[in-house]
Amino acid sequence: MKKDDITEKMLSRRNFLKTAGGAAAVAGLATTGIPLITSQAQAACDALPKKWDETYDVVVIGSGFAGLAAAIEAKNAGAKDVAVIEKMPVHGGNSIINGGDFGAPGTKLQKENGVEDSPELMLKDMLRAGMYLNHPELAKTVAYGAKDALEWTESYLGCKYAKLNFHGGHSVKRAHGTINQSGSEVVNKELAKAKEIGVKIQMRTKVVKFLSNKEGRIVGMEVLKGYKFPDDKSGKTAFVKARKAIVLGSGGFSYDVALRQIHDPRLTDKLGSTNHPGATGEALLAACQSGAMDVQMDWIQLGPWTSPDEKGFGYTPLFCEPLVGYGLMVNPKTGKRFFKETGNRKERADAILLLGNPAVIMGDSYAVNKQVVPHALKGGMGIGAIKKFDTLDDLAKAYDMPVDVFKEQVARWNSFVEKRQDDDLGCMIFKDAKPTVVAPFYAAKLWPKVHHTMGGLVIDKNAQVMGFDFKPVKGLYAAGEVTGGVHGAVRLGSVAMADCIVFGRIAGKNAAGEKNWS
Repeated sequence: MKKDDITEKMLSRRNFLKTAGGAAAVAGLATTGIPLITSQAQAACDALPKKWDETYDVVVIGSGFAGLAAAIEAKNAGAKDVAVIEKMPVHGGNSIINGGDFGAPGTKLQKENGVEDSPELMLKDMLRAGMYLNHPELAKTVAYGAKDALEWTESYLGCKYAKLNFHGGHSVKRAHGTINQSGSEVVNKELAKAKEIGVKIQMRTKVVKFLSNKEGRIVGMEVLKGYKFPDDKSGKTAFVKARKAIVLGSGGFSYDVALRQIHDPRLTDKLGSTNHPGATGEALLAACQSGAMDVQMDWIQLGPWTSPDEKGFGYTPLFCEPLVGYGLMVNPKTGKRFFKETGNRKERADAILLLGNPAVIMGDSYAVNKQVVPHALKGGMGIGAIKKFDTLDDLAKAYDMPVDVFKEQVARWNSFVEKRQDDDLGCMIFKDAKPTVVAPFYAAKLWPKVHHTMGGLVIDKNAQVMGFDFKPVKGLYAAGEVTGGVHGAVRLGSVAMADCIVFGRIAGKNAAGEKNWS
């Protein structure tokens, strides 16, 4: 279908929505959580408040990687008054519980470790993992901007990175692990810098709707001040004006079972989530109701490294991911490997789900002590998600594996490690890996949880949100998980931080460059 034909169909849809029947249909859809197709022309009908309760140059929604980066750059680019609003009582969202890996190519740490990498190779990996459904310009912006964004967190924020990690789907090690192996290293320093330069931080402030003027420009929003999640009856209505622009850095919707099931009915409440409870997508939906276009909402990623023996994100991902390429993953029902350990997230999650039971990942003392950060190992063992065994026999018996078959599988794995080639499943085996022989041995169960929503608002390379007329929604920018198109079908591990900070900085700078509308 040609673009002109698509546009004509969109316009026909808008005409329907303007009718009484269309309005009734929209009212019905609104109760389902389905993003509504509305135009900027409709949004122009908003009745603006006679008096604004608060006025800023730039307002940023969300206090994670993307939102705080946007606020900092907006302030530094000349925006006089910048505010960050956050609906939760604490800052950071998913970013603060992130595993702390920043994917970037061609860095100093890579060179020190003998890793050859480039933006071209990172882009190639992103496109291949994304099944070439990535919007090329957006993916390229992240791949080519990641190194500068990483260096910005180091030189300007003072963040420190301790080691290189590998995530499935990448061609090389390019995940720069923060010194505490947590996103809090970056988020907390972003927050401190934002406060230092005069950004106002407002907690417990929830977006209800965006407001547009007669030209169709987003000029502000209705919010609930003093909001107590998840009570939508809490808080006091207030109106916040943005003289230049609003930036959405509000994250995804992995924690909202009803919304994710609309897009993928398989994602029932039987599948847990790694996200914080506030990842429910209200700001995304509000943007759609104001004329913003959404894309790829049904591409929702499951994390293959989570454990059924702990809630949320937990410690197991920080145990599992460093072990791929150093240890083996097996089906406890058979005692055999079933999929390559270094496959991307979707590949591994799908493979585990097909088993119909949790998988087990294991490694010996050499691999675990070399790769796994001590606090993750200690924390996981403390709650029983990670277990320690003196012998392979003990490990096999603990997970009801056929002992002899499992031990034969370990021996076969060891032969692959020695020759650096996996003849069975094609796992990438790293040059510093050693055979799994050094007791004690460590293991954990793996069962996927809903982790990342690849879909969201359509943006261009300038982080401007696009409407259904294929033009920017004036006054509205977005960055991070609230956007769609960057990752396609699969987001590679460690690229979330790069995506958030690259586009967060772009959004903040461009928002500050807007002319005041009043």
